[in-house]
Amino acid sequence: MNGLVDKQAATGALTGLALGDALGFPTEFNDVPSILAKCGPWRQMRLPRPAFVTDDTQMTLALGHALRTAMDRGVLSPTGLEGPLREEFVKWYRSPENDRAPGATCLRACHLLEDDGRPWQEASQVHSKGCGANMRVAPVGLVPGLSDEQRAGAAQLQAAMTHGHPTALAASDLTAHAVRLLAQGVEPTGLVGRLRSYAVENRSHYHQAWLGDLWTRAGDVSPGAFIARGWDECLEVLGRLGDAVRTASPETDPCLATGAGWIAEEALATGLLCFLLFVGEPVTVLRRAACTSGDSDSVAALAGAFAGAWTGADAWPAEWADRIEYRSDLLTLGALWDS
Repeated sequence: MNGLVDKQAATGALTGLALGDALGFPTEFNDVPSILAKCGPWRQMRLPRPAFVTDDTQMTLALGHALRTAMDRGVLSPTGLEGPLREEFVKWYRSPENDRAPGATCLRACHLLEDDGRPWQEASQVHSKGCGANMRVAPVGLVPGLSDEQRAGAAQLQAAMTHGHPTALAASDLTAHAVRLLAQGVEPTGLVGRLRSYAVENRSHYHQAWLGDLWTRAGDVSPGAFIARGWDECLEVLGRLGDAVRTASPETDPCLATGAGWIAEEALATGLLCFLLFVGEPVTVLRRAACTSGDSDSVAALAGAFAGAWTGADAWPAEWADRIEYRSDLLTLGALWDS
């Protein structure tokens, strides 16, 4: 397997995420015929000028900054990450640049997180499994030196701060795991099987230290029953993804096979499908993901993170990468985690 440092996987993944976000920004909420009428043939889609991103990239950077702060202070822990996460999410919520059609769940939760005395579990929207939980989680898969427990716990905590549904937690954990595997050089042909095995192994494991009493707020009989609901929904969509990788036509809207991506497990599956259909063509991955009938910016952001983690920084044309919004922030975090 290739190491992170060899190919600059962190820089590649973060850049790919932002490029996918920017390419999908103008196509979100459009059906495929409308996108084709607006943009021309999907294989020739051009990065918009200027290359503005959405809240997907903004919140990815917020999470990245929180991870950097927490790890500068010591070993990554639940209490060490919670404070920086709250601070960065509230900072994003208050920012005048938070004007890119942000998700309602994130806005509600971040408004509640403004109250420093409120436990974060009271801010979490426990019935929401929107893709906002995992479209921003890639940094957790890119930070070197974490144990499996730290990586899974951090992925689920960052999701739960806003989206407390167990499927949001499981899908975020899976997304970070997929990014990590691809960054390490695991062959894409075996990726879906590895993710299914990971889901089965973790199906009844509730990360108490990271999540606290979140499970009690959802009406489940036990923490194991709570988290199993999420893993079961992810296993179902991974089954659909495995079938689609074998049978889907590259010319057909991927959302028809694995879902529109408005919810967390479908965003993961459809983003992965776009990547797996065009493993050796990272720019085509972005274009296919942006020309979809669902949550195009989030699907393309995830697809770009997967493609960039696998291929590295050289995946992206300089003419695109050099003009993406927040380029300096993306490069700073990428350089930190590439080394």
